[in-house]
Amino acid sequence: MSKILIIGAGGVGNVVARKCAMFPEVFSDIMLASRTLEKCDQIAKAIGGDRIKTAKVDADNVPELVTLIKDYQPELVINVALPYQDLTIMEACLQTKTHYLDTANYEPKDVAKFEYKWQWAYHDKFKDAGIMALLGCGFDPGVTGVFTAYANKHYFDEMHYLDIVDCNAGDHGKSFATNFNPEINIREITQKGRYWENGQWVETAPLEIHKKIEYPDIGERESYILYHEELESLVKNFPTLKRARFWMTFGEKYINFLKVLQEVGMTSIKPVVYEGREIVPLQFLKAVLPEPSSLGEGYKGQTSIGCQIKGIKDGKQRTYYVWNNCDHAACYREVKAQAISYTTGVPAMIGAMLMLTGKWQGKGVFNVEEFDPDPFMEKLNKYGLPWHEQVDKPLPVEADK
Repeated sequence: MSKILIIGAGGVGNVVARKCAMFPEVFSDIMLASRTLEKCDQIAKAIGGDRIKTAKVDADNVPELVTLIKDYQPELVINVALPYQDLTIMEACLQTKTHYLDTANYEPKDVAKFEYKWQWAYHDKFKDAGIMALLGCGFDPGVTGVFTAYANKHYFDEMHYLDIVDCNAGDHGKSFATNFNPEINIREITQKGRYWENGQWVETAPLEIHKKIEYPDIGERESYILYHEELESLVKNFPTLKRARFWMTFGEKYINFLKVLQEVGMTSIKPVVYEGREIVPLQFLKAVLPEPSSLGEGYKGQTSIGCQIKGIKDGKQRTYYVWNNCDHAACYREVKAQAISYTTGVPAMIGAMLMLTGKWQGKGVFNVEEFDPDPFMEKLNKYGLPWHEQVDKPLPVEADK
């Protein structure tokens, strides 16, 4: 039985709080904290039963975080705030010797760049403090890393080619909206693409490479190569990989909206002066777009996220595809959230559960694929994200379309 502190009360924070509250035998005491106390109180009220305590905290402010952690004394901090705040929260955990978990790697506010170097640099400090940090324990990154580790453990002697495929075939009924924080989402999509091949990174123009890929129970969807942070840790931890790519689907309407917003400068992260004060166009756009946590009701369709892998087993070529499909409407019925928040929040809860029950242990900073994937895979089936697999069948990503 353990006390946890969840920082962040958006769509993912709501899912993490609700799922953790379902397991008092592991999460005996839960506090939900955010810059906006009202959001925390609304989630706590919806869960009911006095399961959730709430607090106001500025996640950019290390002394404020340290004070809250010292007062509440959690065993683990689950960070589902903004990626900009990873380092301040990690620093507060280091100062208070508290375990740490997040779902997305640190990103500087002034540069749209995903990189683990800032967080990996904390490894020795966390190790010396006798505490553990688990990075990227959402779905992608997160489950995709566990999927890859599971494939490596059970199906391959060497993995050579990895394609992570992410499809959202849902319909929220809005003209234009993002499924998670608009600022982070649009920065991710509009930066240059990048994939790993033959020991080096290959850079592409944003959304330059695309093709139709078949997704289970969904069909063909146009899919684009992006750079995603788990590629960095996966090629490090599985050095036999000759190529590793990440694909995500976007509809034509979404791409057209995005192009227009780029052309008029609304996706820029460089400040502009408006009526005597500086504003960041992308932050202003975020303020006028629908809140992602509001998209759940009436959201229809499925997501499909998985790993398609090719390599060698017992001297023979082998292919492996493992994936999860998640239904938006079913997620809303269970936790009042859409599937993007659900597929991020449930793995965060599972990772926290494995840390607190001693199944995943370590001192230092780790990515999910560095631990035994089996208990995580078992809990995915048990707690809402069942997975499916195909062995030695043609990989959809390799089909000529």
